[in-house]
Amino acid sequence: MDSARVFAGDCTTTFEGTRDRTTRGRVVVLVKPDRTVLVHDADGYQPVAWLTRPDSLAVEEDASGFGLTARAGDQTLRVVAHEVTGRATYPVTEAGVPVGHHPETGEPLVRAGGGVLGVDSGVRFPLVAGATVLDETCDDCGLPLMRVERGAVFEVCVDRSCEPLDDVVRERFDGAWSCPDCGSPLRLLRRSGRLVAGCDDYPACETAFSVPAGVVVDSCDCGLPVFETATKRRCLDGTCELFRSPGSPPAGGVGDENVRDGGRASTDESTSDDGRVPDGDDE
Repeated sequence: MDSARVFAGDCTTTFEGTRDRTTRGRVVVLVKPDRTVLVHDADGYQPVAWLTRPDSLAVEEDASGFGLTARAGDQTLRVVAHEVTGRATYPVTEAGVPVGHHPETGEPLVRAGGGVLGVDSGVRFPLVAGATVLDETCDDCGLPLMRVERGAVFEVCVDRSCEPLDDVVRERFDGAWSCPDCGSPLRLLRRSGRLVAGCDDYPACETAFSVPAGVVVDSCDCGLPVFETATKRRCLDGTCELFRSPGSPPAGGVGDENVRDGGRASTDESTSDDGRVPDGDDE
């Protein structure tokens, strides 16, 4: 688990950068796990000085005091203690919306930073894009369920080692759609961290599409499914020229989601005619 360091005492604080300033007083200095430094005095909520996620941070401590220097580009923050009244290290986590308790440890679980995490152990269960954490819990492990739209609505465990989302989506849609180029079934697989519907005749046919977050509501004139996403209706092929949604621009125009959000992509990660499954996960 990450830790935050806290120093208190009579300190001189010097900031050099956008505007130079030197102050002295009895302050509290907070150093976060990402190296962000905040210097607080007795007045209000705003720090006397701060530097967010500096490129470098050096902290020197001995029995008589401490010194701190943080640098980010042409900005420098220095804190020198003349007298130390306290210092400590505390475990910290991201703060998030409470979503229940861990069935084994009993620790509170919160949703924060794209995942569900335990506030005591720091254990993390990453969430897929667009997931909603439910009040209901998994029958097998007791962790919360998440609601996910990938062609249909699925309610699965937040621990994907307990109930993999890919497995339930494959069970429902693997081979259900046909390749518009050769007619072979489209198989659901992972490519570059994305859930992809790729042609079963690969490598002879390299057609593949990223599966968007949404539910299938219709069929496109091209034969592929139409998805209702959070923003609009769209063909599985985000570059499809046959799909038209009322009020939407033609494919390839402004507002078209194109390849990045589910357009055509080669299953060969090194080459692509119409686009590429982007790097990264759909979490």
